Amino acid sequence: MNDKVFHKVGRRPWEWRGKPDGTTERRRRRVPGTKRHWLKWRDVHNDKSLTRERVLADKMPLWWTLGLGAVVLVTPFLSNTMIGVVTIFCIYAAINVLWTLIVGTAGIFSLATLAVVGAAGYVAAACNVYLGVPWPLMFLIGPLTGLVFGAILAAPSTRLDGLYYALLTMGVAEICRVFILQLRALTASGGAITNVDGFIPEDWFLQRPGLLLGFAGAFVLLLGALLVWRLVNSERLGMLLRVARASREDEAFAEAVGIDFRRARLMVFLISSAALGAVGAFYAMYFGSISPQIFSLDTMLLLFAMMVIGGLGRAEGAVLGAAIVTFIDKGLIELGPPRIILVALCMIGVTIFARDGLTGARAQFRDFRNRKSGEARARRTEKGGEAMPEEATEVRDKQELYYRRFNKRLRDRLKKLITPDLIAEHKRDPLGHHSDGLARVLNYFRRGEMADKYVIHRMKPAEERFRIMAVSGERGRPPRVVDDREYTDIKEAYHAVFLLRVNDLMES
Repeated sequence: MNDKVFHKVGRRPWEWRGKPDGTTERRRRRVPGTKRHWLKWRDVHNDKSLTRERVLADKMPLWWTLGLGAVVLVTPFLSNTMIGVVTIFCIYAAINVLWTLIVGTAGIFSLATLAVVGAAGYVAAACNVYLGVPWPLMFLIGPLTGLVFGAILAAPSTRLDGLYYALLTMGVAEICRVFILQLRALTASGGAITNVDGFIPEDWFLQRPGLLLGFAGAFVLLLGALLVWRLVNSERLGMLLRVARASREDEAFAEAVGIDFRRARLMVFLISSAALGAVGAFYAMYFGSISPQIFSLDTMLLLFAMMVIGGLGRAEGAVLGAAIVTFIDKGLIELGPPRIILVALCMIGVTIFARDGLTGARAQFRDFRNRKSGEARARRTEKGGEAMPEEATEVRDKQELYYRRFNKRLRDRLKKLITPDLIAEHKRDPLGHHSDGLARVLNYFRRGEMADKYVIHRMKPAEERFRIMAVSGERGRPPRVVDDREYTDIKEAYHAVFLLRVNDLMES
């Protein structure tokens, strides 16, 4: 009776695949003004059906479209209070997306994001109230103010980094708040500027049409922030910074390979600051006023909680975190102070169980599942044996499976030939005429793969000093030293290599 245990093999994830017509010309629609496609469709060849199929290589634009489209469709049917909550979510999400560009893409840990927003909002509001500047020009004054303020903050980033720069920017935000509070022109109003003109008519203010118009403006603002993220993070500046971070995170190394790391960081900081200035101008117009509360540490920590919960360095993380925290802080305002505790509990739970926020939970789960699958395969397979059941379906060239099976049987036979007499024979004469068994073992060692293959290195020319090394098998990567022992006889070095290979064979 056959006692073998059979396991299920193969697992192909469900995915919709199109069936393009191979006789017609394919037309790819591109985003106006760019060379990018709306959706990243790619044609692949199905080896099983021998047909061409069309798959969506990058599904993120599709999820963005569905998510943002759902917000637009659902919001008009919400209550007035919830429409205001969704509008605040769009504003906070825009700020977080731009802050993610500074912290994630540029790698500058700045805590003066709200300081840039507040400074631009105050300047734009002051120009409108005291100088009579029309509200459409506030969208020009805000970015210019944000650009100037960002240039001032960017100067110390070339000298300071990490915690020191974070403390500096936190101090700048506090200085801005104290300056506004002590400004004599605003003392009567507690540092606030009121009666700011905006795009919402006075008759519609706090009415449903005005709330919907405000949501539309905030949603366009969020789309603009996402556009800035896309143009910066996915284009040349973002790619240069990613390459620099991947190269040992060394600024000097990045400059040595031709990447002006410092200039790229400053450009991202300035672009983000200008965009944050536009958010500040919109903030003053939407609320019709602006107060020193925008510089407060409480608001900054609330935005920081959004980034921690959603995931640092990702636009989708900034938007998701803003949605969760805004709903808890503004949508559940009837709970009172306990809602802040709820935000803190969400932060603690995410940091404990999710490595890169909620948006990184999927990749973390995949790593966990693959690790557990590998452990399960290892329990029912031998080290260095045949292909694992799940792996067999993923190998395209089935000849590799037969080679692994042949190699395993060959190793099992060669292990029986390894005896003390065979080792003593090789020690007596490593390069002489060998018996049939030793010749078989040596032939197997000689045709092994180049990766981690043992070689003998002569320490200095014309000197009988040798050391054993292992080549990497990769071009440009130097070999590694196996041990520090030196040999004065070449035959002794040959035999030492033989013993190492025998140990590897017996352990396989």
